[in-house]
Amino acid sequence: MQLLWMAGSRLMDRARSFWKDEDGMGTVEIILIIVVLIGLVIVFKQQISGIVESIFQTITEEKNAVTGG
Repeated sequence: MQLLWMAGSRLMDRARSFWKDEDGMGTVEIILIIVVLIGLVIVFKQQISGIVESIFQTITEEKNAVTGG
């Protein structure tokens, strides 16, 4: 009976330790942030594409003005 009580006590200690451990919280938070960012990219895909195209067009125009080509 003593052996059973010791095993149960050890199991409870491990369960408490696992419950108090917060190392995995960082991973969950990062995954949630990535999911939100992907959702924003999907929602604003056309606007983001327009901005990127405008930036690259400006870069190309400025390059051509500098190089004469």
